[in-house]
Amino acid sequence: MPALVVDEQQENHHAHAVIAEPDPSASLGQEIDERIARLDVSFNAHGFDAYGVSRASLAAGLRVVGWLYRHYFTVHCRGTEHIPSKGRVILVGNHSGGYAIDASMVIASCFFELDPPRLAHSMADRFVTRIPFLSQLASRTGQITGLPQHALQLLNDDRVLLVFPEGTRGTQKLFWNRYSLGQFGTGFLRLAMRTKSPIVPFAYLGGGEAVPTIANLTFLGKLLGVPYIPVTPYLLPLPLPVGAELRFGEALHFSGTGDESQTLIQEKVDVVKAAIAELIGRGLADRQDRPSTQPPPRD
Repeated sequence: MPALVVDEQQENHHAHAVIAEPDPSASLGQEIDERIARLDVSFNAHGFDAYGVSRASLAAGLRVVGWLYRHYFTVHCRGTEHIPSKGRVILVGNHSGGYAIDASMVIASCFFELDPPRLAHSMADRFVTRIPFLSQLASRTGQITGLPQHALQLLNDDRVLLVFPEGTRGTQKLFWNRYSLGQFGTGFLRLAMRTKSPIVPFAYLGGGEAVPTIANLTFLGKLLGVPYIPVTPYLLPLPLPVGAELRFGEALHFSGTGDESQTLIQEKVDVVKAAIAELIGRGLADRQDRPSTQPPPRD
């Protein structure tokens, strides 16, 4: 049976310095431009990288996401030192909140909280490719269709891959189930084993409160070309300015070829799922112990 190793001092994995506060003298746009220049991404003369990421589109998208991250959801991060400063890595976490707000906040954390910054590539649902504007925006900001060959190429190029194994089952969670974990797909684990990629588990707290879903309209979603439309107590699925927290855990390493039996792979997936559940539990426990007026600490 392939061995599981929890990585604490893995060779070639360098801890990041966490930037507690941005430079008050620089505008958000200036900070984004400076950080993009420091990304380990090679843009050609036309401002595109090998995956079609556009420097201009990335900067524009990060201006919106950065404002949401810092001022609307006021996301607080812990454990970013577990994300390696270079080399391949898969970030795996829980999904909730009606739609993929949590994905954009994780991408923002890798860009704004890490030094040097890193660009996380999320695995977008396939329906995104059927929506012309959204498809182009996703590809030009580094978010790829969730096909195994795309993910494999990114990891072979030492990129950061962001995965939500619950898929749309996660974002469809109703408010009262927002911190439960649904069934995990197993493809990410096989991918990690094949590419010798560490898995960094994370928990996102606050997504279910931002979009408190009480029902999902699948029939309306099909008419609009999406899996479903979330319904909130105020009807429209517009996100509320609810404070959020993002917790990264210690890296997990799994040896093997990725061609093991489904039973063995599922055992490894359950280890990752348990690590995410533990991070969620810690976050909820800390919320109960912390006065409502006191924000979470930034590690």
